Amino acid sequence: MPRHGLLPTLWTALRLTLVMTLILGVAYPLVVGVIGALAFGHQAAGSWITDATGRVRGSELVGQTFLDASGAPLPQYFQPRPSAAGDGYDPTASGGSNLGPENPELVKAIGEWQARVAAFNGVPAQGLPPDAVTASGSGLDPHISPEYAAIQTARVAAARGLPVADVRALVAAHTAGRDLGFIGEPRVNVMTLNAALDGIK
Repeated sequence: MPRHGLLPTLWTALRLTLVMTLILGVAYPLVVGVIGALAFGHQAAGSWITDATGRVRGSELVGQTFLDASGAPLPQYFQPRPSAAGDGYDPTASGGSNLGPENPELVKAIGEWQARVAAFNGVPAQGLPPDAVTASGSGLDPHISPEYAAIQTARVAAARGLPVADVRALVAAHTAGRDLGFIGEPRVNVMTLNAALDGIK
């Protein structure tokens, strides 16, 4: 037992808890939130992509599908990689399939995606980039590789009646390099690329 008794010790602990709660639970989040909103307003607000009317069409940070009413991919849009999140790009069910590389179910799914991607883009099924037939770990990745974007360029240009060179230039403008020059791989943000194709801000 402390020399000054139990109650003073409890009172000290309670005061410390209240002070730390105010500092770390209220003041710190408020300061970080204000700094984020002032210095990185777009990112702090969710990195929304809006159209000319101000309607939110998505986020730069979360991928989504570009399908017609029947669930078929729209040829005028760059398509994302497959997704294992729910029924596909479901933000409430983020995650991968957890299937091993030799799992028969995964092997079958990859084969089906190969045939589908090759037929849709008019390219050989062999030699497709890995992200064209495999899902990301989160199932929500908005990025694809420049290689996957390249095999879709001619299809998108034809569907929109645009010169292939113009679409290639747009892909290049939405391609990010390695972080700090050596971390990760070059990547294309499908969300911002498709927004640019539609003339969306």
